[in-house]
Amino acid sequence: MEEEEQMRSFMFLMSYLLLKRRRDINTANVQRRNEIQRRIRHRQYFFQRQRRMLMMMIAGGIRSNVRIRTRPWTTTPSTDWWERVVMTEFQPSDWLDKFRMSRETFFYLCDKLRPRLARQDTSFRLALPVEKRVAVALWRLASNIEYRTISTLFGVGKSTVCRCVRDMCHAIVALLSSIYLRPPNEQELEDSAQLFLSHWGFPHCVATIATLHTAIITPSNNASDYANPAGWLSVLSQVAVSGRRQFWDVCASFPGGTDPADIFQNSSLWATAAEGGLSPDPPPVFMGKPLRYVLLGEACYPLQSWLMKAYPEEKGRRASHTALTEPQRLFNRRLSRALHVSEEALLRLRARWQCLSKRNDCGLDVVPTMILACCILHNMCESHGDTFKDEWQVEVSEAESPQPSHKQLLSTSMDQSHAEEVRQLFCDYFEQQNN
Repeated sequence: MEEEEQMRSFMFLMSYLLLKRRRDINTANVQRRNEIQRRIRHRQYFFQRQRRMLMMMIAGGIRSNVRIRTRPWTTTPSTDWWERVVMTEFQPSDWLDKFRMSRETFFYLCDKLRPRLARQDTSFRLALPVEKRVAVALWRLASNIEYRTISTLFGVGKSTVCRCVRDMCHAIVALLSSIYLRPPNEQELEDSAQLFLSHWGFPHCVATIATLHTAIITPSNNASDYANPAGWLSVLSQVAVSGRRQFWDVCASFPGGTDPADIFQNSSLWATAAEGGLSPDPPPVFMGKPLRYVLLGEACYPLQSWLMKAYPEEKGRRASHTALTEPQRLFNRRLSRALHVSEEALLRLRARWQCLSKRNDCGLDVVPTMILACCILHNMCESHGDTFKDEWQVEVSEAESPQPSHKQLLSTSMDQSHAEEVRQLFCDYFEQQNN
């Protein structure tokens, strides 16, 4: 009996050892096959890499004779439209209608932006020329049409259109701000003051302050902050406009619900004007007294000795202020007339670059740069004397939503006591001129 038990134990042990041996052999075979397959894949990758490098060397050697064109960069029909129709058959009126500038200004802009926009050709694809990149972006800024339409028109991808717009706007701000969007010098201040006096009848003034609301799509965060007084979503910009209807200073990227007075008080323009940076030293004489040049603003801004705004108008029987005198009403009329310079400048800006008059579907990271770029392009076109067509202005006036009006800012702690004396000085001037 004991021998049978021992034999059974021995047989169980031998069975276990044989099964373990078989399992070890199978495991070793699997590992061997995996290693062989890994080596085969590695060798195939190595050969493919050598083949690609050889093809690149061959292509690099004959690149001067063979032009390789691939779909992501261009297509034959659209290239024909760009190279034959636009570059050779476009008339001056076509350049103005499509790109909002003359042919000469277009190529001037391309030359200025070339250091930032030029791309290098490779062996497998040709980079878009700078001229075509600028044309794609200008078409978008001028018309605000969909990326898909511009993509089909120019024979490029939608992502390429988006990238062209973004790259050009950043390049304009980086390279042209110092030329077309800078603080004025003393001669420019004097010229602007003369223009305000001769064209708008307001003396001793060099610029007006105004606001611009640009409609946007609903942002992903804090959408309620972008609701402006008119109820639609927008990005708010503050602009300073000279007598030539050009922009001297632009502050963009603020939510549409922001108070314009807060934007102005925290801007560099406020600091510059408060320190006398917008007037020569010593200040010019006005009404027998030395007085720094002034800015003109809407009723939503605080009254300062260098910032004039209208006297509050009486509204209804329960008005909290007394009725205006005749000199004060005359001052308000002259100031309202002078503020038309900023209204006209902003209307021409939106008419030339309709991405600012229609709802802009770009992201909030692009819209402020786009606004700055459009203001710089406006100044460039005005400086070069490019024609502005009245039908652009009529089209925008009929299609766009009216710009919101901001709440009147009554007397606050920000008002200067000396400011009332300066405003009275202008009242005396207009009264003398009226007599």
